[in-house]
Amino acid sequence: MANLPAGSFPPYFANYINLVHADSMAEAIERYSVNIQNFFKNLPAEKIDYKYAEGKWTIKEMLQHIIDTERIFAYRALRISRGDKTPLPGFDENNYAAASNAASRSWQTLLEEFEAVRQSTDLLIRSFTPRHLEQSGVTNGHTNTTIAISFMVYGHILHHMNILKERYL
Repeated sequence: MANLPAGSFPPYFANYINLVHADSMAEAIERYSVNIQNFFKNLPAEKIDYKYAEGKWTIKEMLQHIIDTERIFAYRALRISRGDKTPLPGFDENNYAAASNAASRSWQTLLEEFEAVRQSTDLLIRSFTPRHLEQSGVTNGHTNTTIAISFMVYGHILHHMNILKERYL
């Protein structure tokens, strides 16, 4: 798992980062990228509109949330990697989910979008030099580094995959 210095990311993201068993982003991409894609492609079609309790997201809504969050994390990583010191705001995941219109989308279009976002994020992460990865900035009121955000991308997806395995499948 990543050995990131204390203070290089918000403490509440430790749970995500600790799910990524890799010493580098290159290793994380190699270990997880294809497996993540295959996991979502192979979810049972009859389950995509299922939610395990009232007020919880369907699998379609969860995938849209993962897509939205990955885009936000990638944007943060890009800005910070380029030395932009402008504090970046947080976002309310529940408001995003409610406004996403995921329920009316086809599973196929969600999978296509997910694949495109994943590929784009991996290409961005691969482009970072060691100096880019060390850059720090402020997101949602907390210090964050490019490398930590990059690990969070994967940890966030793995977190939701675990929820799907435990509560949906």
